[in-house]
Amino acid sequence: MTDIPIQCTWDGESLTPVNQVWARRADQQWVVGERYAVEIRHERSIASHGHFFAALNEAWANLPEQIAERFPTAESLRKYALIRAGFRDERSFVCSSKAEARRFAAFVQPMDDFAVVTVSEAVVSVYTAKSQSMRAMGKKQFEDSKARVLDYVSSLIGTSTDELKEQAA
Repeated sequence: MTDIPIQCTWDGESLTPVNQVWARRADQQWVVGERYAVEIRHERSIASHGHFFAALNEAWANLPEQIAERFPTAESLRKYALIRAGFRDERSFVCSSKAEARRFAAFVQPMDDFAVVTVSEAVVSVYTAKSQSMRAMGKKQFEDSKARVLDYVSSLIGTSTDELKEQAA
C-alpha cells in the first residue's frame, strides 16, 4: 500500500487524525514511537478551481476571430497561457545545424498538440504546460497560476481580469 497523507487536527500539543477512517489509515501506515516529518499542505478550493475553468471558458468563447483560429478548444488556450505565464517545463535540444534543428522541430511538434516548439539557430526548445491537477499543484501555486493565466487571457480579449472573473461568477 502506498503511504498517503493523513488528515489531522493540531490541538496545540499533538496531531490527531480527524476521524476514524483516518485513524485506521494512520494505524496501518505509522509505527508507534517512530518519528515522521509533517508537511503542511493547504488544500485547494474546489470553488476556486471551478471558477478558474469557468473564466477560462468565458475568455475562450470571446476570443477575437483572428486569435480564435489558433485555439480550437479552451484546453489549448489554457495550456498555451500556462506556458506563456511561466508554468511550464522546458527542454532544449542542440542540433548540428539550423536545417537539422528545423527538421527536428517538425518531428517533435506532433508529439504533443499543446507544446510550444521554437527554433533558434541550431537549438530546438520544447515548452509544455505544467499540470494543474490537485496532486501536481498545491493551493498557492494553483492560485498564482490562475491569476497569471487569467491576466493573460483577459489581455487577449481586451478586458480586465476582474471583468472576466465577474462574467464567470
